[in-house]
Amino acid sequence: MTTNRSSTPPSASRRTVLTALAAAATVGSPVLAQLASAAPAYAAGEVEHASNTALYQALAGQEGTTFSRRFRRHEQFDTSMTTVAPVRRTAILALHGGGIEIGTSELCLGIAGYSPSDAAGAPILPTVHDYWMFEGLLSQDNRDLHVTSKNCDDHVALSTAASHLNVLSLHGCQFDQLKLPTGTYPPTGDRRVAVVGGLNKAFRTALVQELNAAGFPAIDSLAPAWATLLADFNGDHTANPANRTMLGMGAQLELTTELRKSLFTDPDSRGGRASTWDRNGEFVKFRDACRRAIATVEAGQPLL
Repeated sequence: MTTNRSSTPPSASRRTVLTALAAAATVGSPVLAQLASAAPAYAAGEVEHASNTALYQALAGQEGTTFSRRFRRHEQFDTSMTTVAPVRRTAILALHGGGIEIGTSELCLGIAGYSPSDAAGAPILPTVHDYWMFEGLLSQDNRDLHVTSKNCDDHVALSTAASHLNVLSLHGCQFDQLKLPTGTYPPTGDRRVAVVGGLNKAFRTALVQELNAAGFPAIDSLAPAWATLLADFNGDHTANPANRTMLGMGAQLELTTELRKSLFTDPDSRGGRASTWDRNGEFVKFRDACRRAIATVEAGQPLL
């Protein structure tokens, strides 16, 4: 989520300006226009990269140490002249994984059908989905690696979204950012909340239904009762990769820190999450709720 911030060194505000200047020079756009659109939601002293391209250029040579990208596109082919082979209809994205918005990488792998403990291994579920993730690998200040969703221009991420009917994009937020009515969501009550967004109404409806049924409080951020309050969390921008599908619409989950941490016995480190995702049963419950919602949506999209 673009409004979930952590403190960074004082020099970060200068890096923000330099990043915007570099991005403007790269694309040949007016500098002031680029600065105006580079990071409108970030406060002084915090970093926001204008795009993935700008981030990759600024961190050249640091992939694998500062950040990583992982994806899987499953091989499929149809050699029959008389039958139609199935195709992957849904992709899972985690644009701010690793230490940026903790738990989203592991959920991306789990919902796609893989083990967060062994992503390179064979799938652990009978149905798999393509996926893409960007991960922060720093010991601290991973928010410095953040790129707002609508500014994502990673070629693999966008091509993955564009070649699928559906995308489920996973994000993290903080409960207090949502400013939910205290009568319904008291600050001292259950702070596990899933804000469901994206332009695919049927997908949102399925996610809200399945997550609530599984015991995870979920809200449709574009429903009339919530549309104004949760406008900053609704994933409705057409440039958001969640909506850059073959249908021009998809789904997004903004998950509070408390919800994401509740899915692991040890949520506070990459190794801890990888080794405890299957301990308390909450991760599997959440994963399977999302997969049921995907199955519901796909069932209404017959392959022609």
